[in-house]
Amino acid sequence: MESTETQRAVLRNVMDRWKAAVDAHEPQQVAACFTEDAVFQGLRPYSVGRAGVAEYYDSQPLGLVAVYEMLEVRSLAEDVLLGYLSVDFSFADRPTIPVTLGVVLRRLDGEWYIAHYQVARRD
Repeated sequence: MESTETQRAVLRNVMDRWKAAVDAHEPQQVAACFTEDAVFQGLRPYSVGRAGVAEYYDSQPLGLVAVYEMLEVRSLAEDVLLGYLSVDFSFADRPTIPVTLGVVLRRLDGEWYIAHYQVARRD
């Protein structure tokens, strides 16, 4: 099924909240974008839950900025979306890290959250 503008808007809204919190170095706000039981795989060992997400982003250096581009959005089921993105994480003092990011979003109580997050380095 092709993505719709509604699906793209949902993904954009969630990822804009995530990006704003990452850019502002607010780990608790980043974690608030995720479900309580989210599976999170950054560039280090995975974690489950918001505490692991907050710990991961708290360990990131000040000045980290995420720039993303949506590549694909698909509905997996009612209240579940799959997003595939290209993200560049830039730093004040080191080279940018380009990654691809897959996310699964879930709608809970009318709000959308990231339930699964997995990055892989791009060449």
